Amino acid sequence: MLWYGAPAADWEREALPIGNGALGAMVFGTLASERLQFNEKTLWTGGPGSREGYDFGNWSAPRPGALDAVRDELDEKGRLTPDDVAAKLGQARRGYGAHQTFGDLHIDVAGAPDAPDASYRRALDLGQGLATVTYRREQARHHREFFASHPDGVIVGRLSADRAAHVTCTFRHTSPRTDFTAKADDDRITVRGELADNALKFEAQLRIRHEGGTRVARDDGSITVTGADHVWFVLAAGTDYADTYPDYRGDDPHARVTRTVDEAVAAGHGTLRARHLRDHRALFDRVALDIGQALPADMPTDRLLKQYGTGADAAADRALEALFFQYGRYLLIASSRAGSLPANLQGVWNNSTTPPWSADYHTNINLQMNYWLAEAANLPETTSPYDRFVEALRAPGRRTAKEMFGSRGWVVHNETNPYGFTGVHDWSTAFWFPEAAAWLTAQLYEHYRFGGSTDYLRTTAYPVMKEAAEFWLDNLRTDPRDGTLIVTPSYSPEHGDFTAGAAMAQQIVHDLFTNTLEAARTLGDSPAFRAELEKTLGSLDPGLRIGSWGQLQEWKADLDDRTDDHRHVSHLYALHPGRQIEPGSKWAEAAEVSLTARGDGGTGWSKAWKINFWARLRDGDHALKMLGEQLKSSTLPNLWDTHPPFQIDGNFGATSGIVEMLLQSQHDAIEILPALPATWPDGSVRGLRARGGATIDVDWSAGHATRIALRASRTRELTLRSGLFSGGSKTLKVRSGERYVFGR
Repeated sequence: MLWYGAPAADWEREALPIGNGALGAMVFGTLASERLQFNEKTLWTGGPGSREGYDFGNWSAPRPGALDAVRDELDEKGRLTPDDVAAKLGQARRGYGAHQTFGDLHIDVAGAPDAPDASYRRALDLGQGLATVTYRREQARHHREFFASHPDGVIVGRLSADRAAHVTCTFRHTSPRTDFTAKADDDRITVRGELADNALKFEAQLRIRHEGGTRVARDDGSITVTGADHVWFVLAAGTDYADTYPDYRGDDPHARVTRTVDEAVAAGHGTLRARHLRDHRALFDRVALDIGQALPADMPTDRLLKQYGTGADAAADRALEALFFQYGRYLLIASSRAGSLPANLQGVWNNSTTPPWSADYHTNINLQMNYWLAEAANLPETTSPYDRFVEALRAPGRRTAKEMFGSRGWVVHNETNPYGFTGVHDWSTAFWFPEAAAWLTAQLYEHYRFGGSTDYLRTTAYPVMKEAAEFWLDNLRTDPRDGTLIVTPSYSPEHGDFTAGAAMAQQIVHDLFTNTLEAARTLGDSPAFRAELEKTLGSLDPGLRIGSWGQLQEWKADLDDRTDDHRHVSHLYALHPGRQIEPGSKWAEAAEVSLTARGDGGTGWSKAWKINFWARLRDGDHALKMLGEQLKSSTLPNLWDTHPPFQIDGNFGATSGIVEMLLQSQHDAIEILPALPATWPDGSVRGLRARGGATIDVDWSAGHATRIALRASRTRELTLRSGLFSGGSKTLKVRSGERYVFGR
């Protein structure tokens, strides 16, 4: 539970999020005029039809020889500045667009107090997905409740009082744009328009029901209910966006939105609420974490955050850590459900027409980080929008691969939008990253490694992986320095110069080829393709090299500066999220040297990544230190991660890092408590998932596992590693659906 003793005064720092994947809203809890700022994830400017023109990021005119000229210059000089390369390979971005706020639903409440008193409480119940506001006025207790239902596709709200005829309120819609009309008719408000930029049609409908009192619809598009016992409403929204290349347009949203709100009203509030709770809890309740937390009953969340790490209350610190873990799971459930786009840089929440970084999909870590927690934290269903989004990038990505590189396969660069932007722009330090497509496929293969469905591998993951691998089979070049195959030009994200064979680029391609080869063998793909992959992988520079001061090198040449504290630590991809580096190896030791040199600073998402790094290095105390750094200096009062500004990947990355402290399985064995911090000596976790098809419960005491329970989803052999077993490990044959318990 997050709770506060005052209304939210600031969207980014204080309002509380609800969402059902496609729709999101921020609840303010303001007394005289409740505000729900809401979003629909496909409301985007740009793309086909944009008044700026749209080119998918592909070069506006052919540039024969441009890419080879850069490669040749890198062979000669070794390094090129980002500005040099952007001048040769980049271009100004046209029609990229940005996510748009749908606007605000205001509920003006007659007779509400001007300011909160001690009776006021604003809360977000993570376990139930309910945002609530309670207060007293004139001997009546007023209660507001809001939720976003995935089963019914609506946002639902209810205002009530414990005395009859005490609810009088007016519903109205506002927006920072002027491209819409708002009309009220009987119990329905309809907001409809077209984005001025690209003519994307959009519509939202609100229907209002009430017990007792009267209702009147006004010419200004508002509806007032007077003297009711309670009032409830449903809100639905949509656009005519479709994820189909090249037009990205579907049906007018009117019929769909109308049907959605009408069916929701017909179901009734009690049914909507029950369906929502059943759906939400079926996901959220799978995982429970006890690390010795005790949440003080009288301490609101903003004060809990402010007190964290001061030494005032260790149990309260543990409570915030456990809350932050579950908040990441809540946010993913709320921002990534089947039937819409994946979670973007801000999940599904955006109050602007010009949000930071367009609230888009950055593919040089951010989109990928959004889904690091999904499998192990037992939310695999949330990945279906990601899968569909990545698959939909193939068609535009093939064109970019052919026109820009003259190759097979598909590619996407540093960032993308819902309109298949797979090419480049001209921001020199963040425009070139063709390895992004390969990295995006890693989550699809992880979904297979956890779940084990060969049907999913065959129909969803492998076709995308194979095409990404074909791109790199065509685009690797022989390094004249040593004869290995390398990525050139390559750029370590947002850091340094362009070089040939940068560590991250090599590690990502190594990961792609390793995964694709494993999948090809599993599915029995053609021997010729497998042989080509094996041969290329054998000649590939793996991107692992130890430098002059013991560091894992970021570039193929020894260019690392031990005083460099850049937020990206991209050359440790092989440690996490990759699996190329195993604990205890010389590469792990070199990675630790690099990570130590980079320090514990950085932006919110960077600190979250470092939690995962330190956990993979089996240093739970340092992993927890990084979690503490994120909470103390990169977390807002509503527990959103901040770059700054707000960027949701840090929330997701932190939850992933906590899982990594408790359970790891990337190296074909299930590691129990691999990086347990000393300040979590006693505890338990229920419902974490491991690769190979196992759900794990662990109890521990004095820093050691005392009980392990495993439920298998596949029949196969599994290896568990824990001090609970004689010799430190146990290998057993498990049967699908059966449960195995070890210890007391």
